[in-house]
Amino acid sequence: MGQLNINGETYDIDAEPEMPLLWAIRELVGLTGTKYGCGIAQCGACSVHINDEVRRSCSIRVGDVKPGDRIATIEGVSPDSSHPVQKAWLDIDVPQCGYCQSGQIMAAIALLKKNPKPTDADIDAAMSNICRCGTYQRIRQAVHAAAGQAI
Repeated sequence: MGQLNINGETYDIDAEPEMPLLWAIRELVGLTGTKYGCGIAQCGACSVHINDEVRRSCSIRVGDVKPGDRIATIEGVSPDSSHPVQKAWLDIDVPQCGYCQSGQIMAAIALLKKNPKPTDADIDAAMSNICRCGTYQRIRQAVHAAAGQAI
């Protein structure tokens, strides 16, 4: 039995320390916006923020999450999709299939918190998530559109 602080709420979970954080978030807490992609921290579909740093939750064990760590998932970004990155994603019509988009949005938010006016090179370096549909140009456009807004 342990506790996870996710999106500002404390959840009591019953999980083995080896369980990937992704499965605790999805299966034990019931927040399914964070997606399973590859299971080896390569694709980024499972991206969440831990203490404001973007992390791949498939490769973090529940036992590695420290008491007091703050986890944020796509569900915690905005209750009404009013976050500047979410609005830019909609305005630019970024998603094609949409499967990777929650991870892409989490990565974009983390980038813009650190660098509110990124260049194309900054975006390409920071946005290492994989999109099988190839929407990278629209992702870059949306990051630029959200840049400089209150993140």
